[in-house]
Amino acid sequence: MSTILQVSSRMRQCASSLESSLTQAVVGSHAKILRSQVIPITAAITTKINARHLSSIQHNPRWRASGVLDSYVAQPARPISLRQLVFFGGRNLDEKKIIDSANYVRTELPLRIAHRIRDMQKLPYVVVTNRHLSEVYELYYKAFESFRRIPEIKSLEDNEKFCEIVKTALQEHLTVIPSLAMGVLECNDLVPSHELDRFMNVILRSRISRRVIAEQHLALTDTFNSPFHFPDSVSNQPHDFVGEVFLRCNAREVVEQVGKHTLELAREANGSTSPIPEIQIEGRLDTTFPYIPSHLEYIIGELLRNSIQATIDHHSQSSTSLPPIKILICHTKQHIIFRVSDQGGGIPIAELAHLWSFAKGPRAINYLQNFSQVPKMAATLQELQKTAHTHSRRESMDTSLSRLTSRPPNLRLGMGLPMSRVYAEYWAGSLELHSLDGYGTDVFLQVSKLGNKCEQLNLDGV
Repeated sequence: MSTILQVSSRMRQCASSLESSLTQAVVGSHAKILRSQVIPITAAITTKINARHLSSIQHNPRWRASGVLDSYVAQPARPISLRQLVFFGGRNLDEKKIIDSANYVRTELPLRIAHRIRDMQKLPYVVVTNRHLSEVYELYYKAFESFRRIPEIKSLEDNEKFCEIVKTALQEHLTVIPSLAMGVLECNDLVPSHELDRFMNVILRSRISRRVIAEQHLALTDTFNSPFHFPDSVSNQPHDFVGEVFLRCNAREVVEQVGKHTLELAREANGSTSPIPEIQIEGRLDTTFPYIPSHLEYIIGELLRNSIQATIDHHSQSSTSLPPIKILICHTKQHIIFRVSDQGGGIPIAELAHLWSFAKGPRAINYLQNFSQVPKMAATLQELQKTAHTHSRRESMDTSLSRLTSRPPNLRLGMGLPMSRVYAEYWAGSLELHSLDGYGTDVFLQVSKLGNKCEQLNLDGV
């Protein structure tokens, strides 16, 4: 009996050793994390990484090396600029251009997705096993396999079928941002915050880039199929929109429109009798430039929402009227600059360290609970309210992201500023904040005036 027990014990040890070796082989060199280096996982996270989910990842062939995936990762993406989007779809939009656009999207989408799949494969194993991040990985791999198998588009009929596939993928991926955010928040104590933030910045920039080229093609197809479109006509007056790009985006009008909506949201959140600060706009009010309105609206909207709420909270005990929020618009030969100034008390020094972080440090649990109430998120201003009227050329389309998602305007998710910076830097812009604790903040948003900057897909500017 003693001999049998010894043999059984050795068999269990061998099995355990074999399982450990297989686990390390699946995730590669980046997953070699010693047990002593792993910070204990909280009970809430442990329950989500159950044995069945862990086993499904270990035995899922998609997590292993793929020659097909390697061939796509070896190819660089082909970035585009707003000017290129305008020049391509602005004049003489004919059947050939529609088919060329479709084939560009058909080949570019799987390539860009492949790079992000590889990024996730390089994550430490303790992060890879997170349920939310694993769901994103599965979505990406499904999309990669779907798009790479689409044959060359040779006719308008092929393009119509392709557009339906693109629309379906766009809707399915509305769960990506909440899943990424919850995954990163749950892994906050397992991996250094700067590594998680770098991962989030790259993957969100890539997500924006894919939606830009996909929605641009859908919009061009809509224009081509419009009964008012005449490919051979010559007009000296360009349309306001070329696909999703608004050619004459007026800085003052955007701020006024977004300001009106954010003030309405503040009244809804704080009560109709609560004092609301005035928004004052000054500077070069006639400034226009080409831009994708939803990107600018999201950034301005988040900045104003933060300033309005901070001003209300900081002066809650004051009987006098609230100090105004001032927005200065100025421009140079190549840039448009927005300065948003408030007297909302500034940002406590302790919070500045995590201000631009998606991981959020010690406040991660609070934001994690809020994200559980947001199953889908498009990161647009429109999803905060059903009646928002913005510069969208596709307001009546069922595929508009503003009609597919919604979330309570007073639900704090902690990603407004970091997501706004991702949007700003995507078109080679910038977003900086200066806080005077006890007084207020100044936020500076810089965007390209000429639209000649290519999308920034990586953090190194390439």
